[in-house]
Amino acid sequence: DLAKFLDDHSGVSHVFYPGLKSNPQHNLCKNQFEGYSGMLAFEVKGGWQAAKNVMKNLKSILFTVSLGDVSSLVSHPASTSHVYLSPEERDKIGVTDGLLRLSVGIEYADDLKADLAQALAKI
Repeated sequence: DLAKFLDDHSGVSHVFYPGLKSNPQHNLCKNQFEGYSGMLAFEVKGGWQAAKNVMKNLKSILFTVSLGDVSSLVSHPASTSHVYLSPEERDKIGVTDGLLRLSVGIEYADDLKADLAQALAKI
């Protein structure tokens, strides 16, 4: 599971995904849905520079400002969708400089894990 892989990675400080048992909404989602989404967010340690390095080094996961495709895509909300907010406003709602959103496409999970692992190793 990609969310678990990221949750266990030393370069990641937090994963936002209801499929993880550690998520506060896990039981609610488990009772209301069959399965979970292909959308998750994770915060890399090291803030903006670390997030930038991860995005720059991804090979099969493409950077975009809008999510939703058959290809796996990553976005950086602090510099795209939430750029109009001040850093203080972003922090208040949990959009940190290290936050990345990942939309999982149809690629093999092991290929995505390998791509994320090599990119995270460079922060």
